[in-house]
Amino acid sequence: MIGRLIGRLNVPLSAIIAEGFLSRLSFGMINFALPLYALSLGMSLSQIGLLVSLRLGVGLALSPLAGWAADVFGRKRLLLTGLAARSTVALLFTLAGVPWHLFAIRTLHGASTAARDPSASSLIADYAHEGKRASAFAWQGTARSTGGALGAAFAGGLVGLTAADYHLVFGAAFVVSLIPLALTAALVSEESEDNTSTASEPGQAEQLAPDADEKTIEARAAPPLAPLALLGFMISGTSQLVHGLFPVLATEYAGLSAAQAGMVYTASALAMMASGPAFGWLADTRGTKPLLLVRSLANTMSSVLYLVSPNLTGVTLGYLADGTGKAAFRPAWGATMAQVSSYDRSRQTRRMARLDMGREGGETFGPLLGGLIWDIWGIATLLVVRIVLAVAVEGYALIVGRRFSFGAPRPNNWEDPRSGLIVKASDSKIGVKPG
Repeated sequence: MIGRLIGRLNVPLSAIIAEGFLSRLSFGMINFALPLYALSLGMSLSQIGLLVSLRLGVGLALSPLAGWAADVFGRKRLLLTGLAARSTVALLFTLAGVPWHLFAIRTLHGASTAARDPSASSLIADYAHEGKRASAFAWQGTARSTGGALGAAFAGGLVGLTAADYHLVFGAAFVVSLIPLALTAALVSEESEDNTSTASEPGQAEQLAPDADEKTIEARAAPPLAPLALLGFMISGTSQLVHGLFPVLATEYAGLSAAQAGMVYTASALAMMASGPAFGWLADTRGTKPLLLVRSLANTMSSVLYLVSPNLTGVTLGYLADGTGKAAFRPAWGATMAQVSSYDRSRQTRRMARLDMGREGGETFGPLLGGLIWDIWGIATLLVVRIVLAVAVEGYALIVGRRFSFGAPRPNNWEDPRSGLIVKASDSKIGVKPG
């Protein structure tokens, strides 16, 4: 009985999902404590916004190089490098005492993100069974979001109990970060069995007719990356105008204590645990387009709640709306990246990294702009700007939805670099609409 259950379990995929939870548990502690620690060192809100954005900015700059390195040297090797660097980051934060320390460590944090994220996404795309990719990304997104929220909740309680001993929080984050490093090293392999057999067995490939124009077929089927990357930039950037500065918003604007802010994160974690897998199932069965729209709608709702009800109730409901939007966006975006990258398996991680640069760019630019607007014009102006931008993003998402067919299966042919054969991949779901 137990043997059959283990046989059915996708161990490498489960390990990657568990890594996401544990890494985000550590990362959530840092995310909560770092803005408050920076504030205690006398840094301004615009400087804190720059600090929050720096990790993503460095990751964005290094993402193409990391995608190339993962395809050339191995995705597991890059993933382990990123996780080891992340543990080093948490350890160094325990020693930081002046602002420039925080900026230097945050730069290394960005390099670790560049090494980890594209490799993990590419491995999930390979290990997930056909027709269940969005669900796999949903489980990973749920695990990461839940881990991040629980880490922030734990950090909030720890800050309150220790009279704001931020170095203790960073030390706890370091200890937790060692667990996913060991788990990944032991249980994750470079190639899934399905992909190995597909690449090496001639029976799995089919030769096209001699007069077929392979490049024409690929160009006709594969969507351009730029419009989809821009959509990811706009959705994530609008969200991060406030989300990256939430600990400061909760404590300085709404007047919550660190422990109350931690309770908000706990409520968000429970909501994402309940909704994430359901959104993944919807993406697999109904297509990703509706879920891409949910994120911007959630940005609008949360901004209105923060604006009209700056108290525990309003902030909790607003953050729950943001969390629900994130839970809907992650499986849709992950499935989008997986499908778009499948057009060239030899460059899979690079294509995923290039597309995800849009999302990362938005997450980088959002806190920078948010901190600047907050410093100059105040929080109310920031929230109004976020509402206006969220509505504009909804319009752009509808335009992109008319141009691309989200969720409709579309055949695609690609050349396997090892066998030289033209392989037919029938699970591609995103393509350019004809006409």
